[in-house]
Amino acid sequence: MSSYEIPENLEQAIKLADDGDWRLLAGGTDFYPQLGDKPVDFNIIDINQIQELKGISREAEFWRIGATTTWSELLETQLPSAFDGLKLAAREVGSEQIQNAASVAGNLCNASPAADSVPPFLSLDAIVELQSIEGTRQMPVSEFIEGNRRTGIRQNEILTAVLVPTDRDQASSHFIKLGTRKYLVISISMVSALLRKSADGLIDLACISVGSCSEVAQRLPQLEADLIGKSVKTDLGDYVMPEYLSGLAPINDVRASGDYRMHASEELVRRVLSECEFGKNES
Repeated sequence: MSSYEIPENLEQAIKLADDGDWRLLAGGTDFYPQLGDKPVDFNIIDINQIQELKGISREAEFWRIGATTTWSELLETQLPSAFDGLKLAAREVGSEQIQNAASVAGNLCNASPAADSVPPFLSLDAIVELQSIEGTRQMPVSEFIEGNRRTGIRQNEILTAVLVPTDRDQASSHFIKLGTRKYLVISISMVSALLRKSADGLIDLACISVGSCSEVAQRLPQLEADLIGKSVKTDLGDYVMPEYLSGLAPINDVRASGDYRMHASEELVRRVLSECEFGKNES
């Protein structure tokens, strides 16, 4: 006989999770469709009512995004320009009805190669906060997502928040998704970029991520390094070359071939860099 628990606070949820025989439910917009017609024959901890896991706040070194914060709530929150790319991705998380229910933690823990939030979170150098009865630990999103539907979360842990460093608040960010239609589609490729300039108008931080072209979304470290010191008055997209994307491993599937994904991603990287807020027209 399966059990369905709705804890009132995080302490209760952590104690339940320590049993090891539970599955966490946050949002549920992927959880229930994946069940299909199968009966629920396992124990569930529904964390959607826990107030400690809701909302967005600014702390000394991090922005804290609670695990069950919905994408609609993120869109409605006034945030620095560094979050513009994440907000564009949030608009791609299904329909508005889905965005009203789907949670930040659920999108990350689902660990789909096409999860819309992962490239912008990678570009933000985001960190997940994991809590268990043993205490709290943190992992970069780049380490947390280990593969297709695989993460670094332990059986008795709860993802309680996503942390974004505040040292990039004034950076410019952008996100572009390519699909077979404009809305309600799984991506063929998607690219996120975050760029920060110094007082003299030169790039001093560059973070570029590509999703849906590998089992796990990937940063482009060589391109990031080569953009440092470039003037924001130039079209940064002109610096993109095919070799910067050589670490990607796109697959052939019903949406697109691997070759098409690779060529499309190169173009998306150019467009994202060109369309960041302080592009070639910056004075």
